[in-house]
Amino acid sequence: MTNIEQFKKMQTNGQKISVVTCYDFWSAKIIDQSNVDAVLVGDSSAMVMHGFKTTTNATLEMMELHVAAVCRGIKNKFIIADLPFLAHRKGKKWLMNGVDRLIKAGANAVKIEGAGDNLKMISHVVNSGIPVMGHIGLTPQSVNQLGGFKVQGKEDKSSEKLLQDAKDLEKAGVFAIVLELVPEVLAEKITEAINIPTIGIGAGNKTSGQVLVLQDLLGMDNEFNPKFLRKYLAGFSLITEALNNYDSDVKSKSFPSITESY
Repeated sequence: MTNIEQFKKMQTNGQKISVVTCYDFWSAKIIDQSNVDAVLVGDSSAMVMHGFKTTTNATLEMMELHVAAVCRGIKNKFIIADLPFLAHRKGKKWLMNGVDRLIKAGANAVKIEGAGDNLKMISHVVNSGIPVMGHIGLTPQSVNQLGGFKVQGKEDKSSEKLLQDAKDLEKAGVFAIVLELVPEVLAEKITEAINIPTIGIGAGNKTSGQVLVLQDLLGMDNEFNPKFLRKYLAGFSLITEALNNYDSDVKSKSFPSITESY
């Protein structure tokens, strides 16, 4: 199973790291049999699984439930769990309660968005023996403050801030950093400036690895087509076709057949 030491080893050897999101038991079983290196139980579950417009609707209870389901299906992958909106901003006791619950649900590490004022809290979690993944660039939990899902770090000032944030997160002890929706040149600069892996999403291919939402790469939403996304399956069409075939067989009385009946 991949762990934080192997993350670093892969980075050192120039071997790219593949990460995919997962939210439930059935998909976890499939991912566990794949070559993907690690799993992120993301707070994107609020959007993908529950239909909310942003990740801010994710709760600790929601994340705990998804982590537990994923961990029942994953046996051989490193599992990272998102701390949900404001879980790290309500004080140390609240933070550690959230971390405690996600780790006990089965996660191997937690991901905390942002830097700045969060650095002390991140250091506390790391010093408590819990691996932490950082996340900068577009931080979806701050989408209202950022004015939407926009590319970050395009201006010199914001670019310099993200570079400094990455360095500060490394000092705080994170084992890797997600770079979301940042220019490829900046992502490369950050990757070269720090000694821990960077995992990109919409950040070009100069990062140490990539992460995608499972449902996105499987093409489950025909209406979601951002520039950074490559769809590896026409999932929406294939599943619709399967459902329609089932419907047709039921109505034509060809299902169930004699061999499918007791």
